[in-house]
Amino acid sequence: MNNVTSYAYGKSYGWPEAWQGRVFRTKLITAFLLFLGLLIFLPSFFAFIQKREGVVLNDWLLQYLPAHDFSILIFIIIWSVFLLVIVRSIQDPAVFLTLIVCSVVLLLARMSTIYFFALNPPEGLIVLKDPLTSLTYGGRGIFITKDLFFSGHTSNLFLVYLCLPKKNDKRFVLLCALTVAILVLVQHVHYSMDVAAAFLITFFLVKFSRKIFKV
Repeated sequence: MNNVTSYAYGKSYGWPEAWQGRVFRTKLITAFLLFLGLLIFLPSFFAFIQKREGVVLNDWLLQYLPAHDFSILIFIIIWSVFLLVIVRSIQDPAVFLTLIVCSVVLLLARMSTIYFFALNPPEGLIVLKDPLTSLTYGGRGIFITKDLFFSGHTSNLFLVYLCLPKKNDKRFVLLCALTVAILVLVQHVHYSMDVAAAFLITFFLVKFSRKIFKV
């Protein structure tokens, strides 16, 4: 039990205790380096995605949703969840390890689907302007509109919901995920299939990550 938190045994370990575990250190350092490497590669990847042409889907749901700009509200929701993640990660190393391992798997999966499913943005798109997230696109003022299948905003929030252990946290984050899912559709940032697939794919990816990587 010198490894990570074990909620099954009703006991959690702080960072000093967790860091003493060799397996924990190895998993955390490996996942962190992979995540950092992906973040460095993302601007080049998104620049390629943005330049290529894809297909425009006929989304019957979006046809009945007048487009409105909810960028500020989406920004507030996402970064409120991110602040919660920081707090819980400081409190519990197992939460941080689970989140970063699952995030690496999710990011790899999303890059793969974006690459293989070349899509142009929906008609009536209002660009989602997030000055912090845009840094992963290559800098402030750079906004990508073709990273569509599947929705990153929705999947990242749902991933946090699946990984947090506390019930009140989970309720809050699930509400945030559902709200953002609706708002990105109203803003025509994503097709409805992008959002629906985000929940389904993320659910199985988190189960896969926990089973394979034992987090």
